[in-house]
Amino acid sequence: MTAPIDTIEAIDQIRLYFAPLATRQGILARRSLGQPTPEDDAVAGALVKRMLDEIGPDGSVNGGVVATIWRAHELLDLGCDTNEAEWGRLMSWVVDLQRRPGSFSQGCTPARHSYRACQHFISGFFSPAPPEQRITPIMFPCGKVFRAEPAARFAISCLALRAALRAGLGDRQQIEHHTTSLIQLQPLWADWNGYFAPDVIVSGVHSLAFASPAQRQMVPRLGESIVAHQGEDGTWTNADLFHTLDALLAVGSAEARETIRRAVPALLRRQRPDGSFGSTAQQERALIALRALIWVEQEG
Repeated sequence: MTAPIDTIEAIDQIRLYFAPLATRQGILARRSLGQPTPEDDAVAGALVKRMLDEIGPDGSVNGGVVATIWRAHELLDLGCDTNEAEWGRLMSWVVDLQRRPGSFSQGCTPARHSYRACQHFISGFFSPAPPEQRITPIMFPCGKVFRAEPAARFAISCLALRAALRAGLGDRQQIEHHTTSLIQLQPLWADWNGYFAPDVIVSGVHSLAFASPAQRQMVPRLGESIVAHQGEDGTWTNADLFHTLDALLAVGSAEARETIRRAVPALLRRQRPDGSFGSTAQQERALIALRALIWVEQEG
């Protein structure tokens, strides 16, 4: 299938946007395009060194939960040597969040118990902060802002789970418990306006995309709720477009690609003349858009 001319033009605009950028997103964009520069390897090495240097003695990036978890994703994206001492401290700090109070899986109310979404049924979630500490509003690297406390705690835990799974820690007992808990909760995600908010559902789907093949077999149609609730204009009610596209890219199924194809017109309407998609999380959203458009262009 030949990509529409406006899709090709959109990709070229994003290419020009990223061309001069010596950033993680710039490097990943050029890799996605199959057009790395001779300097990219050296730039990536320098970025990794700087990112490792910013990891404190305690393993965090200035104590910030999202910043620290995202640093693991950034380093994995750039091919960091996971034998580095700084990497070990970073992942130890992230994994230790599972032992702290304040995770989504802790506590029970009649409503949560009725949905089997309390500590009696789920476990292994990461805690971003003590239960009495408010963490919202909080923005994710993709630009999605979570404003409700339970939703933010759930989504941050899913971001941490993704990092742990990508780092090869999926066979650890508590990591397995978290993944299994998401699988158990997955039937609730069929209701787009139910107990779990749409962007929370997207976070859960995104994490399960990195589960082991055996665990993925337990959710043969991962992302079905996202697919089923796409609007006629290609977007999702009460769900951030880029947050959702990023999850579908991770799912990687033929159904996910067709869903992204239907979202392309909505994506193109948001593109600015400079190739970006607004001032919020500018480079990250442009990278997500680029990957989505390339995947659609490669269809067939």
